[in-house]
Amino acid sequence: MRKVWPLVAAAVALGIDAYVLAGVLPSIADSLATTVAMIGLGVTAFTAAYAVAGPLLSSRLTRGSTARALLIALGVFNLGNLLTVVAPNVGTFLASRVIAGAGAGVLTAVATATAAAMVADAERGRAMSMVTLGLSTGTVAGVPVGMLIGTSLSWRWTMALVVAVGVLSMTALAVRARTLPVLPTGDGAPVLGVLRSARTGLGVLAAFLLGVASLGLYTYLLPMADARGLGGWGFALVWAWGIGGVVGSALVGRSLDRYGPRVLLVALPTVLTASFAAVWTSAQPAVWLVAAALWGAAGWSSVPTLQQALTVDRPAQAMPIIAFQMGAMYLGSAVGAAIGSRLLDTGTTPADLAGWATAPALLALMLTGWISLKSRERRLQPAPARECAAAR
Repeated sequence: MRKVWPLVAAAVALGIDAYVLAGVLPSIADSLATTVAMIGLGVTAFTAAYAVAGPLLSSRLTRGSTARALLIALGVFNLGNLLTVVAPNVGTFLASRVIAGAGAGVLTAVATATAAAMVADAERGRAMSMVTLGLSTGTVAGVPVGMLIGTSLSWRWTMALVVAVGVLSMTALAVRARTLPVLPTGDGAPVLGVLRSARTGLGVLAAFLLGVASLGLYTYLLPMADARGLGGWGFALVWAWGIGGVVGSALVGRSLDRYGPRVLLVALPTVLTASFAAVWTSAQPAVWLVAAALWGAAGWSSVPTLQQALTVDRPAQAMPIIAFQMGAMYLGSAVGAAIGSRLLDTGTTPADLAGWATAPALLALMLTGWISLKSRERRLQPAPARECAAAR
């Protein structure tokens, strides 16, 4: 497992970059003489580029050399963030977020597939969950650390932190380049072909819905707490959510390798929905702290769980499947934040946003439940039938 750590470091940089801007939006807007809404488009630009570049470019870049693909993706990611650091105007800023998002989309897919290919089959779940651990750790640490640096120095130094982490991970990967496995690339098959499988298509849709519910709602955690009279608990709630995500990502891998994803496909969305219901109906600090921790744990643990369920019998197609799944999740995050903003504009109180989030969470539960059921059916099939089902 030590071989996977350079990939985890790269994922930490991605996790920081995905959410670090949220804490310094007003500072960036003032610096570039524009509005917070315009700077907020940078998050949308990053997410859109992430969702498109990962599925379309990952397989092409990895043909012949996994190390080259990872280094190119990290190079593009670092270049985009460096341009953000020095952006003189809003146009350059938005363009830089597109570049960084494109590199991040490719990097996530290739890094996760590489981690799975570097270990024995019995450790695939743990390897993929370690990349998710990097993403969740970067998200947890990135926002408060970024806000602290932005307040003490400047938002440009906040983004310089992302560049520094990215360069360090790029150096670590360059040192390990010769040890990285060559990944299957589908022999030129259309990348959209993986979505012809009902299981994959529904899994990607489930990832989108979980992104809408979990990450989208997280955008409004502080306003929700304030509306319940828990504004003084905001910092603790953010950390409870983050620590839950880190712990969940760290622990879920062993369970996936030992028992498989079938039970977790149902359990994790159920826990997520229950945590939303608790936040929606209670105003007790203890309930919110526990619910926030379970929310973070279930949301982040569902990422490697879906990856394992969708790729365990299709390792040759792991990279495009993961690219679609992760792109859908981050796209769902942006859509969820936009829906939340629209609901607030039309009179919904922040305290009721958790109630609205139960709808996509329950829809995701229905889809993951179906995938779990089909996984059980495949286990009961004889070997030739399983091979035919996997091909479909």
